[in-house]
Amino acid sequence: MKRLIENFFKLKELNTNIRTEIIAGLTTFMTMAYIIFVNPIMISQTGMDFGSAMMATCISAAVATIMMGLYTNYPIALAAGMGENAFFTYTVCITMGISWQVALGCVFIEGLIFVILTLLKIRQAIIEAIPSPIRYATACGIGMLIAFVGLVDAGLITGHPATFVTLGDISNPVTLLSIFGLVVTSILIIKKVKGAILWGILFTAILGIPLGIVKYQGLISLPPSMAPTFLKLDIKGALNLGLLSIIFIFLFMDIFDTVGTLAGVAELGGFMKEGSLPRAGRAMFTDAVGTCVGAICGTPTVTSYIESAAGIASGGRSGLTAVITGLMFLAALFFSPLVKMVGGGYQTTKGFLLHPVTAPALIIIGCMMLQMITKIDWQDYSESIPAFIVIIMMPLTFSIATGIAMGFISYTALKLFTGKAKEVSWLVYLLAILFILRFIYLKLI
Repeated sequence: MKRLIENFFKLKELNTNIRTEIIAGLTTFMTMAYIIFVNPIMISQTGMDFGSAMMATCISAAVATIMMGLYTNYPIALAAGMGENAFFTYTVCITMGISWQVALGCVFIEGLIFVILTLLKIRQAIIEAIPSPIRYATACGIGMLIAFVGLVDAGLITGHPATFVTLGDISNPVTLLSIFGLVVTSILIIKKVKGAILWGILFTAILGIPLGIVKYQGLISLPPSMAPTFLKLDIKGALNLGLLSIIFIFLFMDIFDTVGTLAGVAELGGFMKEGSLPRAGRAMFTDAVGTCVGAICGTPTVTSYIESAAGIASGGRSGLTAVITGLMFLAALFFSPLVKMVGGGYQTTKGFLLHPVTAPALIIIGCMMLQMITKIDWQDYSESIPAFIVIIMMPLTFSIATGIAMGFISYTALKLFTGKAKEVSWLVYLLAILFILRFIYLKLI
């Protein structure tokens, strides 16, 4: 068996061994296992069953990650994407009032389109057409929105009739618990502790038990039913013409999350060969299939995770690392009481539902997503102004779609009216026109 594993994953050729790959797989899981807590609590705000959402999160991550390991032999893990789930929850379902069943239909269609684009090798043309400042700004804007949600969930920010938002009650024990979690998690990250976000969540939850904020419900039980979300996607409803822009946003986010992650971890692991990534098509195909599987199970877009770099830094060089990570997601299915304890909300006396345990993770993840801001050319105002508009509009309108749309429109307008029209791809002009038409459509309905 040992020799079979070594030969299948080409461990000797990659200068690694089974022990190293197992440690790397566990490390990757520890660094991204927060998604088991964060994703269900976020998407369950749409009306989805929490336990079923947790099951969908784990199963889709396990299937996609194991497929990545077996099919591509890369140590890259996948799960429901942060940013995509925010768009799914806060923009599509809560703000636009679209049911989560129809939203899952949009995700499934997006996954199918991604599969087709991958098989036809069209994705490269689309990727090269999108302006880089818009790509970087999108990641930053999503980070700002996620951090804003985390601050609200922590009770650090609350609504105000005059100033719209204001500082929350920081003397509230629930908010103080979130502050503790934020400080502890930040220290662990700075100290480069493996699985810092996960450990921060667990430490915060443990402290919350004696304080009466977190209710202990046990550690192990049989997995919850996935029936409430399994195969509940509404593809017919998603095919409505008014939802084409939503499908495009999901596709846009999925493509660039995948490309960015693959490029980043490939450089770290030394997988790049003469500027290209071998088996990149297989990796993209796996990502696309993962999205379809996730929608069928009941979770938004599944995408490659940059946290895979943690396993690669620990020595992971083959798909065995990904297989181990995927198996860990399956093992997590039997710890649903722990997930419910950590992810459950706390009702304050004023009627606000706070999530003090997971809020610090959202704030820190938002911070991490702002790293792309350094890649924007702030001296070229024809690029930095549209980028800034994307970044600022996402949290202030509570809409990822609006931020991206404003970015495309402002980018093409500034280039067009400053004599730089030839710098813009025809595809970008087309997308800008579609976004304008989308705003007109929303105004008329």
